[in-house]
Parts: sequence; C-alpha cells; structure tokens
Amino acid sequence: MDAEGPRALSDLCLAQVCRSLDSQCSRRADGSMSLSRAPLFPQETADQLLHRMVTAGILNDTTVGIFRDREVLRLRRASIRCCPVSAAAFRLALCPHRLQELDASWVPGGISGANIVSGLASNPECRSSLQRLSLNGLCLDWESLDEDEGVRVGFGCLQGLRTLNLADTDLTDAALEDICTLPQLETLDVSCSAVSELTALLGCKNTLRSFIAHRLRQFDMSPAGLLLVLSQLHALRHLDFSDDHFAVGDGDGGDGDEAARQLLEGSPRLLPSLVSLDISGRKRVTEAAVRVFVEARSGLVFLGLLATGVSSCDVLSSQGNLKVTGEANENQVCESLRRYRGRECFVREALVHLYNLTTDIDKPRPDILKLVLSGMQSHPTSLHVHLVATACAFNLTTQDLVEAMPVRLLTSTVTQLLHAMKTFPSHQQVQKNCLLALCSDYILQDVPFDKYLAATLVINWLSSHEDPTLQRMAVAVISVLVAKLSTEQTAQLSKDVFIMKQLLAIVQQRAMEGEADSTLKFALSALWNLTDEMPNAAHNFIQCQGLELYEEVLESYYTEPSIQQKVLGLLNNIAEVEELQAALLEEDLLQHVLALLQDPQVEVGVRYFAGGILAQLVSRPEAWTLDEELRATIVKELHTSIMTWTSLEREMVSYRSFQPFCPLLQTCQPSGVQLWAVWAVHLVCSQNASHYSRMLEKEGVTELLKALAARPDTHSDIRGLSESVLRMVEQHQSHWGGFNERNGP
Repeated sequence: MDAEGPRALSDLCLAQVCRSLDSQCSRRADGSMSLSRAPLFPQETADQLLHRMVTAGILNDTTVGIFRDREVLRLRRASIRCCPVSAAAFRLALCPHRLQELDASWVPGGISGANIVSGLASNPECRSSLQRLSLNGLCLDWESLDEDEGVRVGFGCLQGLRTLNLADTDLTDAALEDICTLPQLETLDVSCSAVSELTALLGCKNTLRSFIAHRLRQFDMSPAGLLLVLSQLHALRHLDFSDDHFAVGDGDGGDGDEAARQLLEGSPRLLPSLVSLDISGRKRVTEAAVRVFVEARSGLVFLGLLATGVSSCDVLSSQGNLKVTGEANENQVCESLRRYRGRECFVREALVHLYNLTTDIDKPRPDILKLVLSGMQSHPTSLHVHLVATACAFNLTTQDLVEAMPVRLLTSTVTQLLHAMKTFPSHQQVQKNCLLALCSDYILQDVPFDKYLAATLVINWLSSHEDPTLQRMAVAVISVLVAKLSTEQTAQLSKDVFIMKQLLAIVQQRAMEGEADSTLKFALSALWNLTDEMPNAAHNFIQCQGLELYEEVLESYYTEPSIQQKVLGLLNNIAEVEELQAALLEEDLLQHVLALLQDPQVEVGVRYFAGGILAQLVSRPEAWTLDEELRATIVKELHTSIMTWTSLEREMVSYRSFQPFCPLLQTCQPSGVQLWAVWAVHLVCSQNASHYSRMLEKEGVTELLKALAARPDTHSDIRGLSESVLRMVEQHQSHWGGFNERNGP
C-alpha cells in the first residue's frame, strides 16, 4: 500500500465526472456546456469540481459554462488559474455567484484585471462577499475601467476584500491609492509590479497586517521615506521586502538594500507588531544587524535571509520557535523551498544548496523530494531550476532510497523528469540527470508512468550521444520500457524506422568491437521486444539490413548463449510472419541454426529458439524453396533434439499471444513441428498456469491440443505433453471455479 494511502472517494468521483463531462452535458447555442439531469451539488463539492477541472487542464470557455446554473452548482471559492477563460465566459459563468474567493492568476488569452474587477462589481452580492482576490500575472489595464452611475469602478468597489494579490502585474501608484481605500484590507501583494512608492499604504495603516513587496522593479523611495511610511503601519505583522539577486537591469537596488539594513538596526518601536520579516536577496545585510533585530523581538516567528550571506548567524540557532530561510543548514534550505515556490530566483538558490546536502544522503526523504518536485512544477520552463532539480531528484531516488518512497510521489517525479527531457531536449546535463534517475530497476518495473513517452524521449536522446556509460544506461532503459508497452504502443513505436536504425547501430558498434557487454545485450533485448508480433517492425528490421548483421552476430558470439538467445528470439519473430519467411530461407543460415539445435553442449534456451525458427519455416511446405532433403532433416532433428531437453525452472520467455502456434498445432503438421509447439506451450504453462490457461482457452489452443490428444496417429510424445497441458488448464479452471463459488458473483 502506498504510504500516502488511497485517494479519497470524493476525489475519484470528481475525476470521473471530469473524464466523462462531455457525455454528461448538453450544448447551449453559444457552444458552452450545461449539465444534463444534474442533482444539487453540495456547495463545497461545487468548489472542488471547479478546482479539479483546473488541475485536469479542461477548464475553458466551453466547460466553464456548467457553472452558469447556480441552482445546481453554487460557488464560493473559485479558481480559473492558468485556464483559457475569456472575459465574456468569466462574466457569464462565475460573476453571478456569491463568491468569497477568486484566483484568476496567470489566465492566458487577453482577459485583464479590469475585466475581472468590473465583472465582479456587476454583482452587488460580490461587492460585499468577496474577501480574497488573486490576479497575479495579469495585465490590469487599469485605465479601461468604466464608470458606474458616475462612480469609477475599481478595487474600491469590492468593499469586502481582505486579501489582494497583484504580483507580476502592471499595478501603478494610482491604482495602489485606490486599493488602499479598502476598509478591511489585511493582506496585499504587489511583488514585481510597477509601483514606485508606498505612501498610499497609509490609507490602510490600521488594517494592513501583511505586505509583500518582493522585487519592486521601479521602486524609488529613499530609505528614510520608506521607514517613515512603515513606522505608521501599526497593525503590520508580516513584511516581505526581499529582492531578486539574480536580476539584471533593475538598478543596483541600493536604496532598498540600505532600507533593509536600517530596518534591522532600528528600534523595536518601528513596526512593533512585526513577527515576520523577509529580506532575502538583500545585499547589505550584516550579521550584527540580524543579531540586533532578533534579540530585540522575542515574538519573531520568521526571518527570510536566503542569498544574504548571513543565515549562519549564531543567534538564529538559539531561537527555538524561529523559522529561517537561508542556506546554513537543511532546515533553512527546505523552508526556502516551501516558502518561495513561486519565485524562480530563490528556488534556484535553494536547490543549489539542497544538491550539496543530498549528495551523500543515506535515508529516504520523501518530504524533500516533494519540495523538489514542487519547485519543478512551479517553474516548468525554467532551465536553471530543472538543471539543479533533476540532479537533486537523482540524489533522492538512488537504488538504496527509492523503494521506501511513496509510489504516487515517484510517479509524479518521473512525470516531471519526462517533462524536463521534453522541454530541454538539447541540454546535455538535464538529459543526463533525468536518465540517471530513470535508470532504476524499481522505477522502471514497479512505478506507473507514461512508458511510451519515456521510450521515445530516451531513444531520441540516444541518437545524438555516444558516451559509453550513458549509452549503456539509455539502452537498458529502452530495453525495459519496450517490454512494458501495450501491444498498441509497441505497434506505434515499431512504425518508426529511425528507432530501428538507432538500436541496430548500437548492435553493430558493439559487435565490431567484439564486446559482449550489457549495452549489446540490452539493445538485442529491445529489438527482440520491439518485433514481437509486430510485422511492421520485423519488416523494418529486414529493410535496415538487420538480418545480415544478426547472421554475423550469431556466428561471432557462438560461445555467448545469452546473446545467441536474444538473436534467435528476434529471428523467431520474423519466422512467425509468413510474408517475411522467404528472407530466412538461406541455406547457410539454416544450417547454422540446425547445428545449434543439434548440439547437446548448447544451452536449452538457445536450442529452443533455434527450434522455433526451424519449426515455423518447415511448417509451410508450399513456401519452402530449398532442398527437400534439408527440410526432412530439420523435421527429424526437431523431434530428436526436443526429446533430450530438460524442463527449465526459470522463466525464459513470455508470450502475448499463442496465435503464431496455431498453424504448428494442426494435425497435418509433421511431428517435429507439433512437438516444438506443444513443448513451448507446456513450458510457459508450467511456469505460469494462471496467466496462460485463460489465453489457451480464449484463443482456441485447448481445442487444438484436444484434437492432437484424440487422434490415434498422433505421436505418443506429443499426446503425452498435450494431455499434460490440458490437465493444467483443467486444474486451473477447477481452482478458480471453486474460488468464484465461495466468493459469489
């Protein structure tokens, strides 16, 4: 069981509603959706449905239409964050609700802050009910706001607002003055805006409890002027005056840095209610100033000092309840990742220090991995973040640590690694970090993720890199992934001739060097899996001169059974395709394969696949173009050789289907051909009866075996094996039949 536990039933139900939304809705004349036969949703469930649609990426002008029906879906806490919702759709679907909270941050497509505010103000209920509004990342377009009965519509109309987030907007000093007239405003975020001075804050000096002003690009106040304003904010408990120390082109930030220093060194009567201060990124902070500030404020609970160079100040460690962002220790770095998730500059800084902390980590830390993952998700296009984060992800998921991680967390991590590979295809170090993390038996075998996408990304990476160590890892990953794909995914992948050429090039390179290493073996395994019951892939293999290469490998590695087995396994796949059998009808090749079949010194696994090739080719006398004496010899030697084989305990082969066996099990076939097919079926059934018994029934193979067992002229060796398989099937059916009877329908 995943350590995080199963998902909540309500979450599963809402996910199903999202997946089937189209079938549950009718369409209005404008194309928007309306729920058909919908019951009244509990109010919180309506909020959760909207949130789920946002996270699933399906909220748009069409789907948001379901919230026009306020009799069924009543919203209080709404979000359209990052969703392509137009101003018209927003006004129709969300503005009629009595909203308490709205997050419209980073909405693409041209909707402006003015559209949002005027839409909300059009509902008299919203003017008083809305308490929290987030418009981060939007163009406010403040000048476009209209007048309503002679009164200009603005933030001041939303009299119930307590929290307003306007980071990364074009907020101006004039708009800030309007905002600061709000009678209940407690929290205000103007980070990365065009605000140049903060005198307007005096308009809400008695209510403002939290003010966030990270990296004000056009800030133009003297330290004395800023401190004069701050000294009058009697209710302020949290102040964020941090700066982006990576930023260029914003001036040197000297006045802001000096103001931060003076604030630290000032009297505790300045901002007497302050319990939280963030000055991360400020350049003139000294340890002496930090010591004075901390010792003078016993109620301090947070201090932001990342990228200031003073987070190792000794006074910080003596404050038991004080949380600090910085780089002095693990707690400070993790606190930085938690608090600064949306700030790329600080996420970058914290991840660099986290990488150093996790290089030799020896205990599973899912809590830290979650923080790394959160940073990557918050900055999906940042190369700087992903360069360090992917390295941290590898450190935290090494072979000794990964199995103790929650599976759901690993799925999310691998998904993000694949996103990084896709987003930064030409950045060698990012690709290398992701590949190192992916090259884990546990992740590849036991963690669910998009294995088709992973296979294509790793194959594409492989085409432009020849580093032997990384090449070995990439081929190993591909080999495992291809074996995990569905039949449909394998068919899709096998259409790409480029993939076949890449893998064959690796086989040729390693064979030319005479290597029998894992890179060669993984490449051979990948090709074997790629051509399994895939005629297109088998055809591409032949077109890419793979057959000639494999003949050379078969001869060169005569004493390497693991390599021979993989080569012969792929040739088996070709032999199963009737229209490609002619390519294998070369006397030298068949004589070599026959020699492997006959040689008692050769492992049974190799002889098994050699027998499979020969059985397929001699099963169709009408297509045989070589000497008939050779065919007769093969038929005879098949039977003779197979009867000397001992049963294998380890699983040597698995089959997706028994369809290629059906022609070989016909009563008209020579005994050697029949015997090979029956022996093969017996082998896999004896190792995994529950899996293969159902397949035998479904594909009609049991009927063929019954026919062989019933005919008097069937060879006794074949009859005995056929009856043994049928007994296994019967025992399996009896076992599961009894189980079903005991457990009911």
